[in-house]
Amino acid sequence: MNNRMTALFETKKENILNIYFTAGYPNIDDTVTIIKQLEHSGADLIEVGIPYSDPLADGPTIQESGTAALKNGFTLKLLFEQIREARKTANVPLILMGYVNQLMQFGVEKFVAQCADSGVDGLIIPDLPPNVFEKEYKELFAKHNLSFTFLVTPNTSDERIKMLDSLSTGFLYIVSSAAITGAKSGISEEQIAYFKRISSLISSPKLIGFGISDNETFTTACTYAEGAIIGSAFIKMLSKEGVAGIDGYIQSVRG
Repeated sequence: MNNRMTALFETKKENILNIYFTAGYPNIDDTVTIIKQLEHSGADLIEVGIPYSDPLADGPTIQESGTAALKNGFTLKLLFEQIREARKTANVPLILMGYVNQLMQFGVEKFVAQCADSGVDGLIIPDLPPNVFEKEYKELFAKHNLSFTFLVTPNTSDERIKMLDSLSTGFLYIVSSAAITGAKSGISEEQIAYFKRISSLISSPKLIGFGISDNETFTTACTYAEGAIIGSAFIKMLSKEGVAGIDGYIQSVRG
C-alpha cells in the first residue's frame, strides 16, 4: 500500500506533526480553510475528526467541538464534499477519525468508497476490534488504498502491542496516558519508560498523542517516536482565535 501517508513516513523519520481538528468547527464551512492553512503552516499530517454524539475516547474539549459541529448541521455527506474541495489544492495526508457506528449508519462499503473518492489516506476507528478489522475490513480498506491505525495505551500488553503492530497499515497511535484526550500536561518518567517499551516491540512508525500541546511536549514526544499528535490544545486555540491563529500556533509548536 502506498498513499500520501505511507509516503510521508517513508521520507520523514522525525518531528512529524499531526494536527487533529473536528470537522465543521468552529463553523460548518471552516473545514477546507483549516486543512489548507494547516498544510501551509507546516503540519505534516491532518487528522479530521468526524463529529459524533458519543465519542468514547475524547475529552471535554473535543466532545464540545463535536456537539457544536452537529448543532451546526454537520453531516458525513458534507464532510466528503469538503475533503474533495480541499483536495483541489491540498496534498497533505488526511486521516479520518471516527467510530464504528458512524460507518455502519452510513454503510461501510459506501463510506470506504467515499473516502477513496474524496482523497482520504487513512482511518482511525478506536472502537473497531482488531479481530473484526482483520476478518471484515482489512481487505476492503486495502482495496481502496486506505491505511489503518490502531491505538496502544499504557495498559496494552506486549503481546497485544505486537499484534496491533502487525495489523497496522498506517502508524501506531501511542496514547501517552490511560486518560481521555486533553487531560494531561507534561510528560512523566513513567510515560518515557512506556514509550521506550513500545519502541522495543514494534516496527511500525509511531506517533504519540494525548497531552501534547506545545513545543516542550512535542519535542519530548519526538524523542521517543517519529512524531506527535495535537488535538485538544489546537481546538482550544481555534475556539479563542479562529482560523487566523493557526499559523502562529503551528510555529510555536515547531519552535
